[in-house]
Amino acid sequence: MESTLKDLKERRSIRAYKPEQIKEEELQKILEAGTYAPTGMGAQSPKIVVVQDKETRDYLSELNAGVMGTDTDPFYGAPTVLVVLASKEQPTCLEDGALVMGNLLNAAYAAGVGSCWIHRAKEVFDSEEGKALLKKWGIEGDYAGIGHCILGYPADDAAPQAAPRKDDYIVYVR
Repeated sequence: MESTLKDLKERRSIRAYKPEQIKEEELQKILEAGTYAPTGMGAQSPKIVVVQDKETRDYLSELNAGVMGTDTDPFYGAPTVLVVLASKEQPTCLEDGALVMGNLLNAAYAAGVGSCWIHRAKEVFDSEEGKALLKKWGIEGDYAGIGHCILGYPADDAAPQAAPRKDDYIVYVR
């Protein structure tokens, strides 16, 4: 329990990455953790798409940046992007996908890999370009884009420090 709590307390979003790809064994451990996230009624509605092809990764970055109205890389140079989708047929699709994202982020830290949740997956995969990518990837059905979990090795050892927790974070009703 102590090592789990330590990982949860120390994990931070990384916003600068080395260009080298993460190791396959690290990726597989992170993905496995994602697949064990709780889901509504155990339906396992999410899908995780692993993008390591540079051309596809850069195209996703371009689509995401377009939603923001910028031309910068919203993936901060991370070489791997895990796209988390969830079936809109499941009433808990948003929650299911968010739990997958949390597991991926925490597992990445435990595996020594930097990560960050990048938003705008909903807008990207609601677009014609995003729907075309899903079709190209063989994903059929009505899927919501939940988030992009970027992965890579941090560009430096200076991960941000945790902000102090607010005083009224926990409310007891006893």
